[in-house]
Amino acid sequence: MIPLDLSTKTALVTGASQGLGEVMARRLHQAGANVVVNYVALGENQANAQRIAAELDDRAVAVEADVCSQPAVDRMFDQAEKTFGGVDILVNNAGILRDRTVKKMSEDEWQQVIDTNLTGVFHVCKTAAERIHDGGRIVNISSISGQVGFFGQGNYAAAKAGVIALTKVLSKELAKRRVTVNAVAPGVVLTEMGRMIPDVQRDAMLAQIPLARFGQPEEIADAVLFLVSDLASYVSGQTLHVNGGWWG
Repeated sequence: MIPLDLSTKTALVTGASQGLGEVMARRLHQAGANVVVNYVALGENQANAQRIAAELDDRAVAVEADVCSQPAVDRMFDQAEKTFGGVDILVNNAGILRDRTVKKMSEDEWQQVIDTNLTGVFHVCKTAAERIHDGGRIVNISSISGQVGFFGQGNYAAAKAGVIALTKVLSKELAKRRVTVNAVAPGVVLTEMGRMIPDVQRDAMLAQIPLARFGQPEEIADAVLFLVSDLASYVSGQTLHVNGGWWG
């Protein structure tokens, strides 16, 4: 039997109220895992997260926590332990965009993205380093932007490149507990965020992708599913690029 049964595991997915996070949470649930659907209380996030958790039945719970806050992250793990007995799988997906050229970027636009997309990953991994179960799996969502460096994304690209470096360090620090730590770097994916890219810019991006199409959220979720399964038990410290062959 191919070892993709996660029925004894609990997965925590940050930023899971929409987009890639939602699809990844649903995919992990389909593989049998209990799922903690994390969200930050902005806009429709709470309603969305609660709807997702309800649709996934009693093996899912929506938990509010801003990854920018270490105490909030600690409380999120408390809730995961109270509800499901702890965390076996962590997917760091929460992220924001504040695109602008470096010349025009404000201090706040820089700091907001770094705080959520990089420091937020640090906060969640710091707690997970002590509380994830032995033999656990951590997958950090990076981006092709962290490799290529898209115009107008100095903050986002810097944060996502930092996620890759942090992943490598954590893979060494957590190896003694048999916890693997990897990153997935998606290309352009047709989520709500991907559809916000102006048509002219999207056409230019599409021309650089050898497979001649953008990615689907399910294709990123399947890469995550592989990394958290027993199929990837000897994979750690790696970045899996899921981008249709695009290398800028």
